[in-house]
Amino acid sequence: MTDASLPSYLELARRIYRLAAPTTLVVVLQVVGQLAETWLAARQGTVALAGWAVVLPFALLMQMASAGAMGGGVVSAVARTLGAGQPEQAAALVVHAVLIALAAGSLFAAILAGIPYYLFGLIAGPETAAEAAPYAMWLFGAGAIPVWLTNTLASVLRGGGRHGLVSRVLSVGGIVSPFLAWLLMEPCGLGLKGAGISVAIVFGLTSVVMAVPVVRGAAGFVPRFLVRPRRALFGRILSVGLVASTMAAIANLTTVLVTTQIAPYGPTVVAAYGISARLEFLMIPLAFGIGSALTALVGQTVGRGDWATARRTAWTGGIVALCVAGSVGFSVALLPEPFARLFTSDPAVVAVAAHALTYVAPACAGFGIGMALYFASMGAARMRGPVIAGVSRIVLAVGGGWMLAHWGGMGLSGHFLGVALGITAYGMVIAVTVRPGVWRG
Repeated sequence: MTDASLPSYLELARRIYRLAAPTTLVVVLQVVGQLAETWLAARQGTVALAGWAVVLPFALLMQMASAGAMGGGVVSAVARTLGAGQPEQAAALVVHAVLIALAAGSLFAAILAGIPYYLFGLIAGPETAAEAAPYAMWLFGAGAIPVWLTNTLASVLRGGGRHGLVSRVLSVGGIVSPFLAWLLMEPCGLGLKGAGISVAIVFGLTSVVMAVPVVRGAAGFVPRFLVRPRRALFGRILSVGLVASTMAAIANLTTVLVTTQIAPYGPTVVAAYGISARLEFLMIPLAFGIGSALTALVGQTVGRGDWATARRTAWTGGIVALCVAGSVGFSVALLPEPFARLFTSDPAVVAVAAHALTYVAPACAGFGIGMALYFASMGAARMRGPVIAGVSRIVLAVGGGWMLAHWGGMGLSGHFLGVALGITAYGMVIAVTVRPGVWRG
């Protein structure tokens, strides 16, 4: 296929917009909810905010793995199967996706709700763990399986191009969640654990509501639940989703390890780093609006064997994500203290968070393009680039940050610079791999 016969970048941007717009609405609501939860946690005190910050990477890992990573594997598998003209195979994929969701949700619940005092004590000490553990026990013990089921069923619908339907269901949950969290945390006096209870209730209801259109065939096929599980169909999801989930785990492990490295500086620094890390994690849902569209569009195009259009689609979305994330990042870098004050009024926390943001915020542009091309890579089932990028990131953020802090004599600034270098490398490595020599049939 010649360049002249390919869809124009403008036409591809329109296709991405049609699918990304409804998801972006949900993303905006989720961002508002995340900001509100941070603010509510800060109102509980600095130690409570530190406890919330310690749980944050695991909570976002669950969301990223269920919606973006394994969820992306589901979207990719369904989209590639429909693109190849095999709706009966797509119908059989649903039960395999649900079984994966139940297993993964149970694993999160067993580990993070089973030993929270021990786990968070290792990361940030007993004082912070005392605040983090009750929150984690509700968030993961009662909420993990509903979160996984909701996002898996949403991924089935997105694989069929029904992004608008998914957004309508999740938008209601996104509106209700922060108000319910406030009600439970403050008027009901439950404190930080009220936020965990809110997640369990909201996702428990949305999982039921999301199941209705899936069962009725809204994705373009009626699921077949009475099928014998097949290794090949598990493999179609896991070949992408398991690798992507590992990458999500590495991304969150990076934050956990950096938190562990800076924990000796005290709860104030841990809380401040949690705020700077929040900016990075806010980029994830912003990129997800574009990324979820890319996974479906690239998957369907690859299913038809049109690799040239798939590459052009990926780069169109990647450039858009770079511009959006870069604009946000540089805006925060210019005004780091006002951003930090959105979450806390503690002047010591604000000062350290602003210092961290001067390093981390400018790296958001690379993170935006990296995340968009990561989702596109899932649609293409080409995951080697994201794997190399994820490893590069953790090596620079953790190892490089430690060297800059101790050998380079930069102290805390070295850790923050290491985080920024890791994020930048992540985007650059993935971008290099989206080329004809790698993305081909």
